[in-house]
Amino acid sequence: MPLVPVLIVAIFFAWWYWPFGKTLELHDPTAVPRAVAPRAGLSADEIVNIDVYEKAKKSVVYITTVGYRRDPATLDVEEVPEGTGSGFIWDPRGYVVTNFHVIQDARAAQVHMFDGKVYQARLVGAAPDKDLAVLRIDAPEELTAIAVGTSKDVRVGQRAYALGNPFGVGLTFTEGVVSALGRRMKAVTGRPIDDVIQTSAPINPGNSGGPLLDSSARLIGVNTAIYSPSGANAGIGFAIPVDTVNQVIPELIRNGKVDRPGLGVQIASAQAARRLGIKSGVLITEVVPNGAAAKAGVQPTKIDARGRLLQLGDVVVEVDGKPVADADDLFQQLAQHKVGSPIKLTVLRNSERLEIPVTLQAI
Repeated sequence: MPLVPVLIVAIFFAWWYWPFGKTLELHDPTAVPRAVAPRAGLSADEIVNIDVYEKAKKSVVYITTVGYRRDPATLDVEEVPEGTGSGFIWDPRGYVVTNFHVIQDARAAQVHMFDGKVYQARLVGAAPDKDLAVLRIDAPEELTAIAVGTSKDVRVGQRAYALGNPFGVGLTFTEGVVSALGRRMKAVTGRPIDDVIQTSAPINPGNSGGPLLDSSARLIGVNTAIYSPSGANAGIGFAIPVDTVNQVIPELIRNGKVDRPGLGVQIASAQAARRLGIKSGVLITEVVPNGAAAKAGVQPTKIDARGRLLQLGDVVVEVDGKPVADADDLFQQLAQHKVGSPIKLTVLRNSERLEIPVTLQAI
């Protein structure tokens, strides 16, 4: 093919396809905003979502905590950020509920309100075994307390709404369902929290301590954890049930702590018990002098001055006739009682099965 025709064809295609080859007006001086397309009314679900958010938003807060460190260069003590979390107004006088783990290591905390106001907070009390804590702020105006529901009638499949401040970006509203009931999780103390609500409402870091609500904008749980290897939401969140919250929080406001019913003993870890040949039950290693167990005659493990085992202590296998396979079972059974309640321990002592009445003490 002759060279000249080829060049002509190439030049034509380059001109045709080259974006600046044609004259094209880029600006239109007559441009105006687009007409708004009409919309049908909000759906029933959308109306419920908006209603829940509007009812609850003034009650939800963002919590920042600080600690102190010494500057290695100047040796001056300075405040440093510790962490963040969420919470909600429990009482219009300024009582704020959050997770214990949100404020666990903090020296100070600030509560950020929905309208941007910030207040210094003081710790009223904490229940580490339930991962709950109460702060108080001194606000000049009466605050909006969250509406409280009950977890007794929560059903799997019902709508659940999580409010909080994940990542410190501002108040966030997410929706899901109650995925399961009666879950068990461990508090920071290692003790079990029972009847935990599992939800698919997205919960992310920073949501901890925020409320889980039903479709009436009532509190049904306190968001406390997510299941995720990466730490981001994986569609499985957990909340402490409101009935537990409604028992613990008033006691923290009254006394600053929760008196837990106990035996006044130290127990062996599961690993240590297995090494000693105990496959089921809870081995008593120490008995607190003048404690409930000591007064009832519960026997501790005995060792000599060199730490050699002389005699195994009592192994608790039942509480009030209910089997105790491990420490979680024991804690769960004791939690069903109050300080001062009488219970019956069934123990194994030198292969002999004994029943020992014990009056629970505060621990």
